[in-house]
Amino acid sequence: MLSAAFVTARHGGVVRGTLLQKYGITRRMRADEVRVGALQRVRPGVFAVPEANVHLVEAARHGGALTCAHALRLHGVWCLYDEGPVHVWLGGRGRAHHDECECVGHYDAGRAGVGLAPLEEVLVHVYRCGGDEAFFAALESSLTQRLISEAARLRIRSRLPARAHWLVVLARSDADSGLESLLRLRLHVHGIRLDCQVTIPTVGRVDFVVDDRLILEADGKGNHAGSAHRHRDLVRDAAASALGYETLRFDYAQIVHAWPTVEAAVIAAVVRLRERG
Repeated sequence: MLSAAFVTARHGGVVRGTLLQKYGITRRMRADEVRVGALQRVRPGVFAVPEANVHLVEAARHGGALTCAHALRLHGVWCLYDEGPVHVWLGGRGRAHHDECECVGHYDAGRAGVGLAPLEEVLVHVYRCGGDEAFFAALESSLTQRLISEAARLRIRSRLPARAHWLVVLARSDADSGLESLLRLRLHVHGIRLDCQVTIPTVGRVDFVVDDRLILEADGKGNHAGSAHRHRDLVRDAAASALGYETLRFDYAQIVHAWPTVEAAVIAAVVRLRERG
């Protein structure tokens, strides 16, 4: 016989009692598991296993499903901004079950349920809370990992204001990291076109190439640490220089926290190389 804890764990760690009933788990059975600590009652009619993600539990306690930054990370999607307070999708007719908290409610139409909000819904909320850049990077991360379909992409576009439709059109499915997405988006507004994930003989695959002359590399938080990685980068840069390329390499902190410096360097390099012809 299935236990309530087993079914709850298989459905993400937080469920409604009505779902457990579909598996033949009665109220008495749920109460027995709560009593021995195998299951916890989050609020009336909602249950979680002890090892459930704390943010999922907090969202359920508030009255809905987890969304925005915390949800992106649970979906395995790249997230630009810090997680901050729990954001909760409450659905069109949902209501908060506690007020003395920092939870942020999203009252979008639909039945929210509990647990982790669907990625398609999360991305819409991320646009509203995080803005263009956070949304674009998360969308490209989702597309690259094939976590959303083309149909879902079109539905997301239809739910965004017209001024944001270009972000969905620009998004690609071959971005290697969120940093690459940010770099491409930010330079796009300057009219600088980037060729993405280009393979150059004797050099290998590089993140971006501008005007067939300038290589841009975006190194994430955990990338290129240590002397071995540094040596490899120097070898690649030397090989690129021998072919007539100039290379600019930026790390996470520069792109996210010191963008004006990165922007100035790229624009200056583009202008310089174009003047040389």
